Amino acid sequence: MTDPIKTQRNGAILTVTLDRPKANAIDLQTSRRMGEVFAAFRDDPDLRVAIITGAGEKFFCPGWDLKAANDGDAVDGDYGVGGFGGLQELRGMNKPVIAAVNGICCGGGLELALSADIILAADHATFALPEIRSGTVADAASVKLPKRIPYHIAMELLLTGRWFDATEAHGWGIVNHIHSGATLMNEARQMAELIASGPPLVYAAIKEIVRDAEDAKFQDAMNRITKRQLTSVDRLYSSEDQAEGARAFAEKRDPVWKGR
Repeated sequence: MTDPIKTQRNGAILTVTLDRPKANAIDLQTSRRMGEVFAAFRDDPDLRVAIITGAGEKFFCPGWDLKAANDGDAVDGDYGVGGFGGLQELRGMNKPVIAAVNGICCGGGLELALSADIILAADHATFALPEIRSGTVADAASVKLPKRIPYHIAMELLLTGRWFDATEAHGWGIVNHIHSGATLMNEARQMAELIASGPPLVYAAIKEIVRDAEDAKFQDAMNRITKRQLTSVDRLYSSEDQAEGARAFAEKRDPVWKGR
């Protein structure tokens, strides 16, 4: 059987392409495969940044494969490590992920994009959370979206399932930048290269702090950081890279990050 997930390594960057004709929908088997890919990325010390995109120019991902569901895939079945799409529940994902949304991005596909740290969209990309029309709930989006954009807008999108374009998505802060379809992947690679050139231990600390502090009071979060109770922060403060950053500044040169 053809692998629905294509991967390409370019130095410290991993590009993950969902390639499952005709629309890049995700069934249980594909979700489990995506979890394997993202877990391997997380655990590979030579990889620093991932890009997730869809094959072709029309679809990023429409989410859950309703045809597979009709054929027996259970909506509460085994999605594999990382949950649906392999990313949104993946524990310890302390590396940056960029979503390059190259077309239709709806339902679980939008939830997959929301699991990334940065979202770039093609100017022809369209978005929706249409689960309500198929009698189910956009569960991850119901958790995430009201925390990221104005509550009433999030509720409108969830309750109506209406479509919106890249310009509106950018206006609400769902999308970071809009690019032409022809330049989207090049822009994503440039963003990935910029991030990959930075300090990986700092990125890990940022991601763990953000995740840990999501529902914490400010002082409680700060106490956990300053007392080095977060694994990535403790590792950073004891690292060669921490000393290298200060040394490079004093010597007026670019730092050389080693990730240790």
